[in-house]
Amino acid sequence: MARNIELLLLHSVDNLGIVGDIVKVKPGYARNYLFPQSLAEVPTPEKIEVLKEARAKALAEVNALRAAREELLGRMQEISIDLKRSCNDQGALYGSVTQRDIADALQAAGYDVGVRSVRLSQSIRRVGTYEVPIQFDKDLRTEISLNVEPDRSLDDEREEMEFDNEGELIIKPKKSKAERAAAAAAEAEAKAKAEADAEAPA
Repeated sequence: MARNIELLLLHSVDNLGIVGDIVKVKPGYARNYLFPQSLAEVPTPEKIEVLKEARAKALAEVNALRAAREELLGRMQEISIDLKRSCNDQGALYGSVTQRDIADALQAAGYDVGVRSVRLSQSIRRVGTYEVPIQFDKDLRTEISLNVEPDRSLDDEREEMEFDNEGELIIKPKKSKAERAAAAAAEAEAKAKAEADAEAPA
């Protein structure tokens, strides 16, 4: 098995290091990616010296970015994001909620979170409340609460469904909220009267 080789990064490479870092990589990775892209070369004292200033600048940028992300995570403690989606009567979404949807909602709420930082294991396909991990670095992580809500009242839909003796669905016109409230009040009044009559002495 080929041993790792030591290289000097000429540019910052995600998940590997910043410009001026000396890193160990597999020969195939160096041959197929780093060398063709002019991202790294064999380190020499002269080249390390030349890259010192660029490395110091990149390091300052990394530290500033980390500080900004730490501040952002501090503001994101115990936040909740609401998304409304169309769904069927059982709460299954027509479509799904993706990492992009969550990142867009967070950005609209003032949290600068990119799609890659939303660590959703799979798309969300039902209404409900979910804990979604947000991760910037290995040690910069939090969870937000995501509420996926239906764009209509599912209870109202079920309330209007009735079936005849043959099991066929009876289509009824929907009642307004005022009509439903009046019906509920009348039902409660009738129930109270029946209970009062039952308790009355014969």
